[in-house]
Amino acid sequence: MDFNVKKLASDAGVFFTRAVQFTEEKLGQAEKTELDAHFENLLSRADSTKNWTEKIMRQTEVLLQPNPSARVEEFLYEKLDRKVPSRVTNAELLGQYMTEAANEFGPGSPYGQTLIKVGETQKKLGAAERDFMHSSAINFLTPLRNFLEGDWRTISKERRILQNRRLDLDACKARLKKAKAAEAKATLWSDEVDKAEHELRVAQTEFDRQAEVTRLLLEGISSTHVNHLRCLHEFAEAQATYYAQCYQYMVDLQKQLGSSRSEGFPATLVVNADSTPPPLSTSPPPATLPVLQAVSPNPGDGTLNAIDVKPPSSGTRKARVLYDYEAADSTELTLAADELITVYSLPGMDPDWLVGERGNKKGKVPVTYLELLS
Repeated sequence: MDFNVKKLASDAGVFFTRAVQFTEEKLGQAEKTELDAHFENLLSRADSTKNWTEKIMRQTEVLLQPNPSARVEEFLYEKLDRKVPSRVTNAELLGQYMTEAANEFGPGSPYGQTLIKVGETQKKLGAAERDFMHSSAINFLTPLRNFLEGDWRTISKERRILQNRRLDLDACKARLKKAKAAEAKATLWSDEVDKAEHELRVAQTEFDRQAEVTRLLLEGISSTHVNHLRCLHEFAEAQATYYAQCYQYMVDLQKQLGSSRSEGFPATLVVNADSTPPPLSTSPPPATLPVLQAVSPNPGDGTLNAIDVKPPSSGTRKARVLYDYEAADSTELTLAADELITVYSLPGMDPDWLVGERGNKKGKVPVTYLELLS
């Protein structure tokens, strides 16, 4: 018990001495041992690494999981060392609702068939999103978190020890300086000078040793950057794979919807041999727009005659094709990426489609595949 009281009193004395030294330094009443420029640069670099790693990690978490409540739940599971439950993504849930709606409306109806197609694509998008989130959490977020919770805590601990060693060193320097000043006035202070010099040597040794330990840890930040660089490449690759999958899923969906559009919507107009069949408007076209000829049954076979639809005198535009597009039937125009075509719209035409012309060929083209130039 007596030993513990003495140790407590000793620790309190050391703490008080450091507090006095720190306060006097701030007030400019005591000298402070400065670290060399290289050491200061290492400290600054380490602080920047820690601050930016925190910001990047937090924002990546927001990107992967925008729901704050879900992020808190996942954090608690990780802290309790329990497996995070698999969570259904919003896209997967949307796909599930679309499929259930199609079953109720009638999966054989045009609307039901389209709901099923779009719903299946949403499920694929959701599954790709979940794979991306899982891969990024393991290969990118985990290394960043390990640095902050492991290496950085060790660095911070050693820096605090170094700070205490420096305060002890400067306090010893101050005591030695006072002892020498008193020694000049009285020889009785010679023992105090010897004691102060011994304490200074011990403090200097401990400070140098701690400075070397801290310096080695700070220089290890370069290895941390190399590791984070590798993780960043893996994150970018996972993100590229995810977006490529999403793009392919949507291209496939557009082709499915394009091929079934003519089945779901009755066509009443045919444009030449390679042209599009936009639906006729129920109201007569204005005088400034081209007059569409009615389609009449061909006597004898019950088919429709192709008619000639002239483009409007104004309103045609040039467009650049963004992606390859394979015509679903003879009413559409096959497109090749980067080619230039002329496009225009007709009265009553679906806004998602335009009439495209390339040479003597005409046909429907989807607006999403075009970049309008003029």
